[in-house]
Amino acid sequence: MEQPLDNPIWNALISGNSNLAHGNNRVKYFAENVAPFVGFEDYSAANFNTLHKQVTDQRVFAVVSAEEIIIPDQWKVLNNMKILQMVFDGSLPSEPLNYELVTLEDQHIPAMLALTKITNPGPFTERTIDFGNYKGIFNNGELIAMAGYRTQPSPYVEISAVCTHPNHFGKGCAGTLINYHIRQIIATSGIPYLHSRTDNAIAIKLYQKLGFVARKEMTFNIIQKN
Repeated sequence: MEQPLDNPIWNALISGNSNLAHGNNRVKYFAENVAPFVGFEDYSAANFNTLHKQVTDQRVFAVVSAEEIIIPDQWKVLNNMKILQMVFDGSLPSEPLNYELVTLEDQHIPAMLALTKITNPGPFTERTIDFGNYKGIFNNGELIAMAGYRTQPSPYVEISAVCTHPNHFGKGCAGTLINYHIRQIIATSGIPYLHSRTDNAIAIKLYQKLGFVARKEMTFNIIQKN
């Protein structure tokens, strides 16, 4: 049986994120203003061709795979990198007490976009909030840290957009937010997981401290329709 996390985008779009799915029964993707990710039932040239026919010129997608894959010539590869997939395997953390966690809603989108522009936690656009369950920490009315959900290949739920304003590093904001989400995901019988760039040693060390273990090094391709 296939492990859902070996093809996380496809499995999310046919399960926990099916409400956000566009495409057909072989290729599914998120709206451009939600996330750049596309999922394939398999990474065949035929499926890449199907996607090419469905979307507008110059459309950019992110493809996540467990192995290196062949990108057909009608797509330009803008970037190819490795990301580390990590799964929670620790003890249930205690209730977060360090900070008040605020539910982030549409009114907070400008502040969320501003924070992600400074911190660059990964793809984040004007409707990424539609993945849900975003919580933030404020200081004197300014959003200084946040984290929420992204892909949900059942039973796994990805904790994503974990970011802290540089002026507030080292104050426990990220750990507080991640521990909150761990508790929430486990309470609904889910399994928390996340991704990190392989060169982000600080983030990986924090995730390990919080109970995440490395599962697999994944391939991350950014492609654009020619």
